[in-house]
Amino acid sequence: MEFGVLMMEAVTSAGQWRDRARRMEDDGLSTLHATDHFDRAPVSPLVALAAAAQVTSRIRLGTLVLNNDFRTPAVLAKEIASLSVLCDGRLEIGVGAGWMDDDYEVSGIVREPAGRRIDRLGGTLELLRALFPRDGVATAAVDLDAPGVAVRDLRNIPAPTSSPRLFVGGGGRRVLGLAGRTADVVGINFDVREGRLGAHATASATAAATDEKVAWVRAAAGDRDPLLHLVAYWSEVTEDPEAAAARRIAALGLDLTPDELLASPHALIGPAGAVAERLAELRERWGFGYVSFYEQDLPSMLPALHRFS
Repeated sequence: MEFGVLMMEAVTSAGQWRDRARRMEDDGLSTLHATDHFDRAPVSPLVALAAAAQVTSRIRLGTLVLNNDFRTPAVLAKEIASLSVLCDGRLEIGVGAGWMDDDYEVSGIVREPAGRRIDRLGGTLELLRALFPRDGVATAAVDLDAPGVAVRDLRNIPAPTSSPRLFVGGGGRRVLGLAGRTADVVGINFDVREGRLGAHATASATAAATDEKVAWVRAAAGDRDPLLHLVAYWSEVTEDPEAAAARRIAALGLDLTPDELLASPHALIGPAGAVAERLAELRERWGFGYVSFYEQDLPSMLPALHRFS
């Protein structure tokens, strides 16, 4: 199983960021993830990954996930090609349709209806797959007309030696179907169509909802077998999981009981042995081969990860 870490702590200096990136590599993590929000993300993701690439050599560098509305597809493709070269092919590009109301309100970017945002995401993914096919990189220029995309003679400059791993995440049927057909990695997430982490989102974090989401991906993927990813948003090795769950519910204002939170596949809370067993369940029941955690939860989680591996 691959393990990733979401870098959500404040970035205060170049040295501090470099030290954190090195520590994630030394801890044996598979992927360092940078997020893409205006207020909630601590640093611009593509810039941060370029800096992390200069002080690491093994860890994969990824975005979890870029908001497709923040960059035009051709500009995004240029950034991906450049970053792929700068990190020597260790790049994982996650892209989503955008969801958080606060991002749109802060930036002044119009949050259009979900259907239009997903249409444009489909166009961006079509362009990225043309430029970065699974079996290498495009050697010819690309012409494409698709939702949100109108490019002529677009080339990969610089030319990466390999394609980055393409990650698409979401929680609704249409996005997960698109991910199943297109992505190398599919992130199974909450359904955040409300634009915030409200009751609808937390209700979609159950085991039964996860069963349904995985089924959508499998049906869309057909003969393909994309790697399935999940974020364990609530993670802690503790001998008192009920108290830990109650504390997190109170801190985040979640519309869940402690038992409901602990039953979610997105929760890995309990003694190290129980957490390792739950990781095995994620793999055996749903096929998750890739799990990510928040940076602040990692010190607690490392013993369980080492025990599991």
